[in-house]
Amino acid sequence: MFSLENALYIQAGLGVLANMFLLVFYIFIILGHRPKPMDLISCQQTFIHIMLFFTAGDILHTDIFESLNIENDFKCKTTFYICRVMRGLSICTTCLLSVFQAVTISPNTSLLAKFKHKLKKYTINAFFYIWSFNLSFSSNLIFYVGAYSNVSETNQMKVTKHCSLFPMNYIIRGLILSVTTSRDVFLVGVMLITSTYMVIILFRHQRQCKHLHSISHLRASPEKRATQTILLLVIFFVVMYWVDFIISSTSVLLWMYDPVILTVQKFVMNAYPTITPLVQISSDNRIINSLKNLQSKCH
Repeated sequence: MFSLENALYIQAGLGVLANMFLLVFYIFIILGHRPKPMDLISCQQTFIHIMLFFTAGDILHTDIFESLNIENDFKCKTTFYICRVMRGLSICTTCLLSVFQAVTISPNTSLLAKFKHKLKKYTINAFFYIWSFNLSFSSNLIFYVGAYSNVSETNQMKVTKHCSLFPMNYIIRGLILSVTTSRDVFLVGVMLITSTYMVIILFRHQRQCKHLHSISHLRASPEKRATQTILLLVIFFVVMYWVDFIISSTSVLLWMYDPVILTVQKFVMNAYPTITPLVQISSDNRIINSLKNLQSKCH
């Protein structure tokens, strides 16, 4: 258990540093240049991932809230609510990233082509809707979470060291799980459809390049690299999200959380926010070129 917790903190440290670096880079891009819609989405995604690291475990509760003279019950409700909102935003943002990239690389003859020039406008609108939806959607759980106490211990389910879920009616529990599952199935379905669409476009493009025997076309374009990166992230996200969802849903239905399973779930939940910035940093030529320029100036 000790080694698992150590691995969790190492993972969180790496994830926070990588996401912080990426967030600073995107802020400079947004402030200093004309940002693409994908930059705005990635910037928001990076911020969401940082918040997830602080709220998914006990980091925010023990380190930041500890010095504040606030009741434990309020701390638990706040951290749990923020965590649920950020998890919802994470799947919504990843879905948005997949949809917008599919529109970006769509051929001019396709139905999606007419949306290309309005992507920036749609990005702002999409941000407003997904934030509004998740802020309201996660509010119902505030009433069922609070500070852990030894009183009526069998009726509480610990979700962190200090917080627990209170007993809820089977109908309410089933309703919350059904609505959450419906949302996740819909968004994952959209991701899989757009990912399949992008794979078909890349396959057609590759076939055309082979047919033309053009060396210039065979070189990976920025759009192609971005599409391959997003496809990789979407696949990884879907796998990690559903492993996490199965663990949490089973635990809620059985009303039982084993400490080891809880730690494993946190590790799985943090895997995507840790891997994403590393993949984006290694695949974005703007970051690579900036680091190379910085290195040459230092030498």
